[in-house]
Amino acid sequence: MDPLRKIEDAKLANLIPQNVYQKIVNRFRFVDEGVKRIAKASGIKYPSYYIEPSITISVSPLEMEQVGILFARTIPIVSVDNRIDVIIQLTAPLIAYGIKGTIQAVLAHEFLHYLELMGRITNMDIISEEISGTLFEGTYADLTKLFEPKTVFKDNSLIRLITKKFPEGFYDPKLQDKCIKMWLKKGLPATRINMDENTVRIPINAMANTEIDHNLKKKIYELSTLKYTRKGKRGKC
Repeated sequence: MDPLRKIEDAKLANLIPQNVYQKIVNRFRFVDEGVKRIAKASGIKYPSYYIEPSITISVSPLEMEQVGILFARTIPIVSVDNRIDVIIQLTAPLIAYGIKGTIQAVLAHEFLHYLELMGRITNMDIISEEISGTLFEGTYADLTKLFEPKTVFKDNSLIRLITKKFPEGFYDPKLQDKCIKMWLKKGLPATRINMDENTVRIPINAMANTEIDHNLKKKIYELSTLKYTRKGKRGKC
């Protein structure tokens, strides 16, 4: 997968201007550096990823005035041979306007989602994601499903970065303001999704058909063991 292919297609279709396209291409090095850093810190290959040439807006029917910007998503896809591929989607505004630390924190956060999802596929214990009704619930659910960064990464500065950027869900007011002023208000591509549509259903036969690398399985098992050991210790206190 060419991470910049959709960006190039959007530029050729005049969906994004040349200056924005060039900014994304120039700053893509932060993504590449982040992917390599995460792979080194975890000992696990980063999954396929790409840059989506739009901004994703999440709204809740229960909170009429609340709008959230999703800067990245971890997406499971059922392939033509009925197997599951997990892909990281990064939005163009994140790359265009986010600072290096923010981009790499988001990359690491989505990597934790990837590991959690691959663990579920390995164990075949969850077929569908539960739906969150509000943006607050969505943030809370998002955080409760992840492995702890300190169990995954052997890079203290990366762990501190994730902890700083995701104290209770990701929120970067400066980045959000830039996205609104320099992307949304200029009429650049945007995708709007409702919180109650933000759900994934995976056919059980596709889960059964999916072959997972032995080393990845081993790593996930080790992480899961650490995760539940830590929970057990906290429960006894």
